[in-house]
Amino acid sequence: MDRSSPALSCPPAVLELVESALGRRVIASEAIPPGLDVRLFYRIRLEGDGSPSSLVARVDPRANPASDLEPIRALFAAGGVPVPARYGDAPGIELLEDLGSESLEALAHRASPERLESLYAEACSLVPRIQSIAPPSPDGWDAALVASKAQKWIDWVLPLALGRPAGDDECALVKSTFAFIAEIGLAGPRRLAHRDFKAANLLWAPAASEETRQLTLIDLQGAFAAPPEYDLVCLLRDSQVPLAEAAIESQLRRIRPELPDRPSDDEFHRRFDLITVSRVAKDIAHYLHAASARGDRRYLPFVSTGLAHLQGASQRAAERDRELAPWAELVAELPRPIPAPGNRRDPEAP
Repeated sequence: MDRSSPALSCPPAVLELVESALGRRVIASEAIPPGLDVRLFYRIRLEGDGSPSSLVARVDPRANPASDLEPIRALFAAGGVPVPARYGDAPGIELLEDLGSESLEALAHRASPERLESLYAEACSLVPRIQSIAPPSPDGWDAALVASKAQKWIDWVLPLALGRPAGDDECALVKSTFAFIAEIGLAGPRRLAHRDFKAANLLWAPAASEETRQLTLIDLQGAFAAPPEYDLVCLLRDSQVPLAEAAIESQLRRIRPELPDRPSDDEFHRRFDLITVSRVAKDIAHYLHAASARGDRRYLPFVSTGLAHLQGASQRAAERDRELAPWAELVAELPRPIPAPGNRRDPEAP
């Protein structure tokens, strides 16, 4: 097929890599809807009856060593964590196993409560397996990263929520709160974390039988050293898939003793709530910034769920650590929904 064919939507460099790495012609390709990231993905169909019949091309327009999937993908695989197979690479391009498009996020919206509990138990069970792998670097979740989340809240959220730029006292309150979160988090153990361990990044991979299907991780390049609660926060406080509080607590009770560090219940829940504050605040900031800076309003419906997570975690954190009470009060007074750019009358319309 001519590489200019409308059936081939991927860049020519992808076609060349597929042909050189697998010795197979591409007969069709289609773009996979992107997330908030700049990376592009294409589903590639191959000629013939051989395996694989399709694959996914991951294209990073800002190619650099930090964005590569290797060696972290191989590290996860060696540790027994299910990840996609890899067929080849070139600068900025990775050819990966096609795991389909049935994510835990999609399943969660139609699963029965019993099935949902089982799926999330399987997802949570991956966390101790990930944490049993030594991080390739001690760098990762640190005070500077947490401070960057505080700055995003100040720059991207408070002006919309307050209808004005944040004042000096409000900026100082946000920064001191996030500095406290970093202090408590860094005082505990650090383990390997996927970093974006949310339902959209767990795919229910096709298999020969239903019994052999398993949740498989994608979007691995950000893996880093973090507090042991980090991935659990990403999964269970996911603004895009709200879970009942009882369901969240059930998963936490089950998985806490399975973690390599076996944190006490008090320290585990303390860090879980504090990391929820920093993580969910960052998510809300990114949702609002996407709408403001790029006109991408797809994620605005999740702001209200994120605020509910943030307010609940802030209140629980303030009950444990009274110095966080002013932060909890600030968050409790935020409007819900937060007015988003472009449509003040219907601010969370997609």
